[in-house]
This record gives sequence, C-alpha cells and structure tokens, in this order.
Amino acid sequence: MVKIEKTENKEFLEKSIHHLEATGFENIKADMDGYETPKSYVRKGADGKITPDIVAIKNGRKYFFDISLKSQKPRLLKTKWLFLDTLSRMKSDRFRIITTRGHYKFTDMMLEDINLSNKTPIKI
Repeated sequence: MVKIEKTENKEFLEKSIHHLEATGFENIKADMDGYETPKSYVRKGADGKITPDIVAIKNGRKYFFDISLKSQKPRLLKTKWLFLDTLSRMKSDRFRIITTRGHYKFTDMMLEDINLSNKTPIKI
C-alpha cells in the first residue's frame, strides 16, 4: 500500500496481521499504531521513503509483505514492489503480496506489468 492509503485501509492491515499470526509468523512489525515500525529505506534523489507494510519471521527467515489494494498511484506501488523484491532476493529473504476479494485482477495486472507474474498473491 502507498503511505497515503494506509489510514483508509487500517482494518484490512489488521486482518492481514491476524492471518499471519495464525499461520505461524512471529516478531511481526507493521506500519501502523500498536506495532513496531519496520525499517524504512530512503530513495536517493527523491524525498520518499519505502517502508514495507508488514515484516515477519517464520522458521528463521524474514518475510516482507505488502498489501495490494486498488490504488490511485500504481506507479509508486510498482516501484515499491520492485524494490522490495530486489531487496529480498539480495538478502535471501522472501517477498509476498497480500490481497483481498475485489482486488485480484488489479494485483495480477500490476504483477504482470513489472514482470513479477511468478508471484502468487496471498488471498484473504
């Protein structure tokens, strides 16, 4: 999710965190009140910061999660996904996308546009 949309979609972020807790993830960090904020990465030459929506650990491996909902700023979302995917590959971590009903097609089109069609979104 883009930072502007996080306040509007707080409920889905909480639902995603509960889903991850139920599937065995621990040490969950989320970009919302009540949770420790994950590490932010600063873009050189730009003012924006990239912060994953959720970071969790399972079986000793770090997972980056990003929420995919229809966005008014798809270009920012694509940039964020490409960065998180590259970062996770460099450090042998995992990057997953979480989406919900009504946003599947948008998510699939976005993944296809940036050649990440091998990623299968987690559907909640």
